[in-house]
Amino acid sequence: MALTGRAALLAALGSIPIGILEPGWTGILAVNGPLALACACDYALAAPVRRLLLTRSGDTSTRLGDTADVTLTITNPSRRPLRAQVRDAWPPSSWRPGTEIESSRHRLSVPPGERRRVTTRLRPTRRGDRQADRVTIRSYGPLGLFSRQGSHKVPWTVRVLPPFTSRKHLPSKLARLRELDGRTSVLTRGEGTEFDSLREYVPGDDTRSIDWRATARQSSVAVRTWRPERDRHILLVLDTGRTSAGRVGDAPRLDASMDAALLLAALASRAGDRVALLGYDRRVRALVQGRSAGDVLPSLVHAMASLEPELVETDARGLTATALRTAPRRSLIVLLTTLDPAPVEQGLLPVLPQLTQRHTVLVASVADPHIARMAQARGNAEAVYEAAAAAQAESERRRTAEQLRRHGVTVVDATPEDLAPALADAYLALKAAGRL
Repeated sequence: MALTGRAALLAALGSIPIGILEPGWTGILAVNGPLALACACDYALAAPVRRLLLTRSGDTSTRLGDTADVTLTITNPSRRPLRAQVRDAWPPSSWRPGTEIESSRHRLSVPPGERRRVTTRLRPTRRGDRQADRVTIRSYGPLGLFSRQGSHKVPWTVRVLPPFTSRKHLPSKLARLRELDGRTSVLTRGEGTEFDSLREYVPGDDTRSIDWRATARQSSVAVRTWRPERDRHILLVLDTGRTSAGRVGDAPRLDASMDAALLLAALASRAGDRVALLGYDRRVRALVQGRSAGDVLPSLVHAMASLEPELVETDARGLTATALRTAPRRSLIVLLTTLDPAPVEQGLLPVLPQLTQRHTVLVASVADPHIARMAQARGNAEAVYEAAAAAQAESERRRTAEQLRRHGVTVVDATPEDLAPALADAYLALKAAGRL
């Protein structure tokens, strides 16, 4: 129960003339006695809160940056009308800063025996599961002087999925993939290709593609056409250790890696390849495998939704062993990790031969665009020192990338905006070269 501002205002207004004309207990009782009686009647006429029936419905998932509408249905089984203020409590990251009060609070009136619905619009600012806390209802009497208050637990969970902003690049990459399928007689002859069909020879075709047996059975010259190998295995490995927690711009490196992995998964599944996901630091954080082409992308998105960086050093040996168990057949292993010298030289390089002797390995890393801007800074002593530090950091990353390339690893190092299309281009280049 609680007094309202209206009751406090009436008490204050009544006390002013009493304090001037008749100060003392008699005057105070003359004003506050009727007010207390009115408050008691108001409280008795307010609809009880504990007997209300509450249920939820609405969205159970949304992408980061989008909205989710959760509907709360309030049923009033009592004989008194419900005049209430409702607070639908969710974690602070369920709304943009400064919009929580406006979004979570509602006013409604429910006649006896009826129900009403209110909709809470969430706009989450972080990935993961957002769970409703409690619904607090303040029921007012007809005079608005006193209120009943209580809380109800009404469970509901909204899963906030990765935004997949790089999907805008998918049409152009699919066009490139279709172009590869149409030109493979030139680009991918030999080992690592699959026979597609026969067609009639046209001037300009490579004479080595002529199928002489088929030509002997017909009146025209037949040419073999090839296509990139399908049904290849691709394992996306997300390093969720401490280096993935570093922020580049407004988001952790892990978020940019996820976005690039989703674009590659969408492209590879359209190309007929099988895609699996492994999230690892010192133990398995996420594992998706054995999904069909139509189900792989939703499965990856839901697995990544609750994935967060862990502030521990990644166990490179454990990661390698787990990746080898997850990919028993020859696969393309895409490792999304850092190119910082210490983690690579001390952790990854010693165990890298175990991966490269059985699989094709591609390492993708998120570069910080701020370092490139620092390297171009001039004008004063502080800017020159920053430029020198940035140049040294870039030199160390290039040296680390070159060490990986000497082990036969393909390296992609790009800013968050460019990482996803660069990784897709690297996959298409490997596919065109018949290296998958």
